[in-house]
Amino acid sequence: MSASVLYVGAGSLALQVANLLPNWSGWALRRSPVALPAGLAWLQADVTEPACPAGWLEQAPDYLVISLVPAARNEAAYRTAYVQGTAHVLDWLRTHGQQPRRIFFVSSVGVYGQAEGEWVDEQSVTAPQRWSGRVMLEAEQLLLASGLPVTLVRLAGIYGGQRRSFLERVRQGYHADGYSNRLTNRIHEQDAAGLLAHLLQRDAAGESLAPVYIGVDDEPVEQAEVVGWLQQQLGVVSEPGLVLASAGSSKRCSNALARSSGWVPRFASYREGYGGMV
Repeated sequence: MSASVLYVGAGSLALQVANLLPNWSGWALRRSPVALPAGLAWLQADVTEPACPAGWLEQAPDYLVISLVPAARNEAAYRTAYVQGTAHVLDWLRTHGQQPRRIFFVSSVGVYGQAEGEWVDEQSVTAPQRWSGRVMLEAEQLLLASGLPVTLVRLAGIYGGQRRSFLERVRQGYHADGYSNRLTNRIHEQDAAGLLAHLLQRDAAGESLAPVYIGVDDEPVEQAEVVGWLQQQLGVVSEPGLVLASAGSSKRCSNALARSSGWVPRFASYREGYGGMV
């Protein structure tokens, strides 16, 4: 079975999804060209600009996968990418009278504001405490109000591949003193791509999908535990004054719904994931 996909904001995660769907075709909507998997064509566009790209597709793709990356980590950049960018893509679809079978939006568990170690699942209240979560929730609501079929995939902190910043900070001597009780959640980039590809294949096969899935590994864990384990693997020690920023909140995110759909993470915890990177 095959289908067509428009990857909006086709960065490393989206291209890994495309690699997992070798018999599918599609387009990578990006500002600049990059080496693409077989079956993908480059569609030059900038979602932060309202004008519909000249090369917009004549026919609606079967699916959209929206995985945007802001230009900077501040509220203005997030709003420009996630809220304005998503609104522009929806406008382009409306302008051409196109309705894909489903839109998959890569969101974040940051939309959950729980901070006392609570378990969080897809039914949990979304009341983000930080601006990043509030902006992401606004983008989600735009999609849900569009009238199009939408599935939100809320991912925890992605690592793996070129996403090595946490690992490299620990290598430099950064540590978690003062934040030892902060629970963190994460997912390896390969597992995040695997979850998206799995959900695309399920929908293409005619199986029903939930409106929201949480994408995390099996083990929420205190930040200090991850640091201590990495220090042992790397043979490094804490450097005075080099303290990692606190985790954004402190909650336990459940992947039970994603697992019940048939998805199984290859990297069940940080040990398997970071072990291959060290």
